[in-house]
Amino acid sequence: MTHPVSGHTGREKVQQMLDWAVAEVDVPGIVAEVRDTGGSWFATAGVADIETGRPRQEGEHVHVGSAGKAFTAAAVLALEAEGRLSIEDTVEKWLPGALDVNGYDGSEITIRHLLSNTGGLFITGLAPEISRRYATRSAFAEHRFDAWTTDQLLELTVSQPPIHEPGTAFAYSNGGFYLAGMIIEKVSGNTYAEEVARTITEPLGLSRTYVRPADETGYREPHPRAYSGLFMKDGVDPADITADNWQTMFEGPGLPPLDVTEYNSSWAWSAGNVVSTTGEMIQVFNAFASGSLLPPAQHREMWTMLSTEGANWMPHSTYGLGVFELDRAVTGGLHLRGMGGSMQGSHLFAVGTPDGEQTIVVHTNTELKTWQILFRALEAVFGIPAVPGV
Repeated sequence: MTHPVSGHTGREKVQQMLDWAVAEVDVPGIVAEVRDTGGSWFATAGVADIETGRPRQEGEHVHVGSAGKAFTAAAVLALEAEGRLSIEDTVEKWLPGALDVNGYDGSEITIRHLLSNTGGLFITGLAPEISRRYATRSAFAEHRFDAWTTDQLLELTVSQPPIHEPGTAFAYSNGGFYLAGMIIEKVSGNTYAEEVARTITEPLGLSRTYVRPADETGYREPHPRAYSGLFMKDGVDPADITADNWQTMFEGPGLPPLDVTEYNSSWAWSAGNVVSTTGEMIQVFNAFASGSLLPPAQHREMWTMLSTEGANWMPHSTYGLGVFELDRAVTGGLHLRGMGGSMQGSHLFAVGTPDGEQTIVVHTNTELKTWQILFRALEAVFGIPAVPGV
């Protein structure tokens, strides 16, 4: 059985991983915060600002990307615990007619399907409208401050036909979480942001974690600058992008990253528009992973895992409701849970043991560049074997 690494050995290995990410993966700046039975510690490498060379620091406000999906799942499960909905309810029950488009059937897709990415919705991030606005540097410059309404997000969700029958396969889709956010608002009578505060951040006593307002285009101090190289080649037709070929459509290496710090991310909404700090994300993750926030029934639902095999998603993982677990075949038998996300200019993941006694949160001020950062971090903190082929 693999056991967590503690003391100076673990810290040295984490620092080596951070230095490697800056030197070899071309990450501008990276931080790691670890909490274990001995307390908390923080490490950093690289810079928060390429222009000034300002280092990264503890307590920065950062975008958590799709780790926000776990917030949406938890808010839905809190409503279920209050007897106000069931995750077996259909979309049609709460949003009648919303899916009467392009071959979808809201009477066949449940809230559980939405939160587990098994509803058959197409991969919303590949929608031609998203690519048209953000895929190239010139398009991003033109549209970076566009604000999205929930009506526009619903239109985006159903803009392409289903890719499989509900409940039959896993496909990572922001659209399912948009629908879940709409259901949260319909059931509660509150905004999505208000419900996240009521069910998660306020009970946990968090003061620096929030759903980013639709008109907010910067970050509260302190924060790192955000840098992106996630752009398609000029001239790429969004209609030609598929789940299989999208990686070949990107710019080649060598171009400088674009500063995307000032940017309206309202398109992410309930699929991942939360801002937090690494320290508060440890608190959130530990509450989700250990079951200290939700009642036992809803905690079990959140961590009922499904296979993601063949889904072109995170390797060696299974998916619950907004959260993941790592395959014990690659963790040396250690039970590790996680949440995470990536978007232009930000990548964050939180991984830890279910008892909350050993947790690491890592953030880079650029998008996901390689899964090796995750697995090298886990090797450093938990002593798991090196994972080949990632």
